[in-house]
Amino acid sequence: MPRFLHTADWQIGRRYSQFDPDDAALLAEARTLVVEKIAAVATDRAVDAVLVAGDVFDAQTVGDRVIRRLFAAMSGFAGPWVMIPGNHDAALSESVWTRAQRLGAVPANVHLALTADVISLEHCKAAVLCAPLTQRHTYNDTTDAFDGRQTPDGWLRVGLAHGSVEGILPSEIDSANPIASNRCQTARLDYLALGDWHGLKIVNERCAYSGTPEQERFRGNEPGYCIVVDVDGPGAIPKLEPVRVGRHQWSDLSLSVAVPTDIDQICARLASLAGDDVVQVAISGRTDLSGQRRLTEALGRAEAAVRTLRYDLANLLLLPTEDDIAALHADGYLAQVIAELRDEQADVRDAEQVRVAREALAILCSALDPGVSSVTAVGATA
Repeated sequence: MPRFLHTADWQIGRRYSQFDPDDAALLAEARTLVVEKIAAVATDRAVDAVLVAGDVFDAQTVGDRVIRRLFAAMSGFAGPWVMIPGNHDAALSESVWTRAQRLGAVPANVHLALTADVISLEHCKAAVLCAPLTQRHTYNDTTDAFDGRQTPDGWLRVGLAHGSVEGILPSEIDSANPIASNRCQTARLDYLALGDWHGLKIVNERCAYSGTPEQERFRGNEPGYCIVVDVDGPGAIPKLEPVRVGRHQWSDLSLSVAVPTDIDQICARLASLAGDDVVQVAISGRTDLSGQRRLTEALGRAEAAVRTLRYDLANLLLLPTEDDIAALHADGYLAQVIAELRDEQADVRDAEQVRVAREALAILCSALDPGVSSVTAVGATA
């Protein structure tokens, strides 16, 4: 029974400028490390070939060292790799792929389909029909040619392409690199391995997106997988098994404080985060100084525990109680200023006034009580 590993959208060389430089470097490194894991899965599962459906590199301008390290990371699987360019690394006349070839970085077991071609895998009697992108965007279906491609009788017909299957995106979006939704039928494909969609998505029983193997954004669309594909023979329905390979879990948390017990729940949620989590947190609502102090402490502990954490408290109103003000020993004029800043946050019609009053109040309270954070936001919300 022929077996393939389908993967795509490695985006090697991707930069994470929104993060601290140390964290950005580790997140970029994770994209190469996951290729090593894919190679290990391919060896462990004894696949006949690894099919890489485009966007191997994030840009044409990645450095020579990045290119060499990528191909070195693939060395854990000695069988054939079949790779096509996607929109990020299109097969231009001068591209990251031609540079890789000049560097002598491409191993002998890696088949680069830089033109529309058929890669013959004689050991498993499979023909891989390749539709590489030769420019970043095209509005012609590059898989049209599959219909007329001739392959040996009794061999599997496997498509490898990068683009957007019709009907997946909303109809009003004019998507580039379209792929007909019935291509498996018209081209008599046993399986169509696709790239471009960054989450795992089974389009139909013969067609799927593997998604990016290492999550790189906060969108929750099932990233972090490759797919092991088993096909009994020509015409048989393939068995698709998603295999988790990603390391980092990205979470975008929008949390709200309406009553004091909400603070308990938020602190518990932050405490549950793990070392490989990449998290951004936005907390809204209203709290007193005690709640602000508890949230600040919980965020500090979470920041030390996870891979990276960005938090935004810009929409969390700080409303000190009379007891809070008394505990700050803010008498006379200071007590009056605190009360005025607290009241100014009630006028939701003036967002700028609310922001300035909240930040001024946080700074003032932090000066009076070091346990209260004066920082309302760290980083930027993506």
